[in-house]
Amino acid sequence: MIAAFRNTVLGALLSCLPFVASAATVEVHVTGVAAGKGSVKVAVCDQARFLKQCLYSGSAPAHEGDNTIAVRDVPAGNWAVLAFQDVNGNGELDRNFIGIPSENYGFSRDARGKFGPPSFEDAVITVREDGPTVANVRLH
Repeated sequence: MIAAFRNTVLGALLSCLPFVASAATVEVHVTGVAAGKGSVKVAVCDQARFLKQCLYSGSAPAHEGDNTIAVRDVPAGNWAVLAFQDVNGNGELDRNFIGIPSENYGFSRDARGKFGPPSFEDAVITVREDGPTVANVRLH
C-alpha cells in the first residue's frame, strides 16, 4: 500500500519535470522611465489572465531611461508583457476619475488600443525554452 502511494507520488513529481525544464527567462527592456521615481513593475500574462492577475511578474527601482527586469521561470508559449512606473509605490497602476491611467505604462510590441487597452494578440510574444526572450516595452 505504501509502495503504491510512493510510486504514485513519484510519478506525479516526475511528470512535472518537462514543464519545469521548458521554463525560460523573459528579459523586459523598459524605456521611457522617469528618473528616480518609484519602481518599474512588469507582468507576463497568458491570454486568460491578460490585464488581470498575471502569473509572472518582477520589479526594480526606477532609473531614468532604460531599465531591464528579468522575469524567470516563464513556460514556453505565447505571452503578453505589460509594464508601468509605480511612482507612488502603491503597487497599482493609478487611474484618474474616468479610468485613464495616470502613471506611465506600456505593452510588449508597443501595442496600443484606440479606446482602451490593446488586445492580447497585439501584444503577444513567443517565449521559447532554448534561451532568454527579450520583450521591449516603451512607457507612455
